[in-house]
Amino acid sequence: MEEVNKIVKTSEIKMNIGLNENNVPIRMMWNATDGNIENEEAKAMFFSVWDPKQNNTLKIDLWTNEMSIEEMKQFFHQSLLTMADTFEKATGETLICEDLRDYCYHFAEKMNILPEK
Repeated sequence: MEEVNKIVKTSEIKMNIGLNENNVPIRMMWNATDGNIENEEAKAMFFSVWDPKQNNTLKIDLWTNEMSIEEMKQFFHQSLLTMADTFEKATGETLICEDLRDYCYHFAEKMNILPEK
């Protein structure tokens, strides 16, 4: 009988955050061993983990001082769409995910970031 929860491999993702004298991120670099990503620059990140002991989400939200407001709007929009996709894949809750995608369209419309037709 095969063990379902047996760890057969590990993978590592690293974020290196360069801060200024006021602890504001000014440079973010990341690495992912399985993705063959080395020292890739990023301007923003959302990192959330589920803590089963506290039954709560622990999170880190960072962005560099170089990230424009327009880029932040796109980042949020794309992140919300990704959350809808992930939630649907994890739960099969199609109807609420369609509602979330509708909201994402509304968000993009309000933020004036819809692609031109």
